[in-house]
Amino acid sequence: MKTLHLNAQQPGAIEQAAHLLRQGLIIAFPTDTLYGIGVNPFDTAALEQLYAVKGRPAEKGIPILLADAADLEKVTGSISELAQALIEQYWPGPLTLVVPRHPQLPAIISPNEGIAVRIPDHTVSRAFIRAAGGVVAASSANRTGEQPASNAAEAFEALAGHIGAVLDGGQVQYGRASTVLDCMSNPPKLLREGPITVKNLSRIIAKLT
Repeated sequence: MKTLHLNAQQPGAIEQAAHLLRQGLIIAFPTDTLYGIGVNPFDTAALEQLYAVKGRPAEKGIPILLADAADLEKVTGSISELAQALIEQYWPGPLTLVVPRHPQLPAIISPNEGIAVRIPDHTVSRAFIRAAGGVVAASSANRTGEQPASNAAEAFEALAGHIGAVLDGGQVQYGRASTVLDCMSNPPKLLREGPITVKNLSRIIAKLT
């Protein structure tokens, strides 16, 4: 497979990347944290391909990135008061929340009833996701066990020949994975600490639990 390099600043590049994703191809693209590789979250074959290309174990689900908060209803049935408060405080940004998975999502996307979601704080990322339909299932742009990509060159080097395109949006802001909080646990459970710390989250959690 020939992997295209698409400069996000060129007219039509974001739309071309979104079109390729809708055709079932894997697309690498920038977020605020790291570069991701994404597919249509409702396309089982594309999800299977993403797992295979990344070498990701089936027991580790694929998170979903959203363009806008209104897109949340496409991937979850309901969220808690705590999750809503965290969304209002930290989205868009480097906080991933585990919420109940929408029943229409393919079972392969998650090994349980939850789904990890967030809105990245990145103009190119959100424009791409919006052009792709508002929701993209995405994991970091690297093979499992290797260093995640923080720019398009690293994503291209790691995955060229296995994905449809790399959408080049420059260097990412954080260079580390997002914070992940399981809002389906009571009390909520920190699964990974990233740019948003436990101290940041604890004030809101204390008020609502």
